[in-house]
Amino acid sequence: MNTFNVPTRETVSENNQAIFDNLNKALGFVPNLYATFANSDTALENYLNFSNAKTSLSAKEKEAVNLAVSQVNNCTYCLSAHTAIGKMNGFNDEQILELRVGKASFDTKLDALARLAKNITENRGNTDQDVLENYFDAGFTKANLIDTISLVGDKTISNYINNTTEIPVDFPVAASLEGAFV
Repeated sequence: MNTFNVPTRETVSENNQAIFDNLNKALGFVPNLYATFANSDTALENYLNFSNAKTSLSAKEKEAVNLAVSQVNNCTYCLSAHTAIGKMNGFNDEQILELRVGKASFDTKLDALARLAKNITENRGNTDQDVLENYFDAGFTKANLIDTISLVGDKTISNYINNTTEIPVDFPVAASLEGAFV
């Protein structure tokens, strides 16, 4: 039984109220997942700082990682949010489905990245050497690797929060992989 309600602006700390105001201004709403972080007086700010930190990965590369990790962790909320964000970053529906299963036949470099993100997540960081070599052969650097691993951790945090709290999805729900071409 789900015992988590999505916090409202009125029920969160003053610091989180200010963050809610900024999210409303930037996005037009406060995503339920972010609101759930606000059950803690510090987690929302800490997460947003980590999630929005500088990285060597492009926006499209970040979405490739987010989609692969969220699929492995079976997080409907994050799959739905990152499907929408992936589309804003130029991916089509077919490409998004591919990225979710950890591949990208349409782009060799993104393929290596998605495969690595999936492998790291499935193996809890005990990455297969051939997957790692393929990642470097595709042109990624050691700096990119550290940023990719950090992003896997970032996304895993949000996946686990959603999967534990089961808060409602407030994005168009991502399509099921069942019966997909992938």
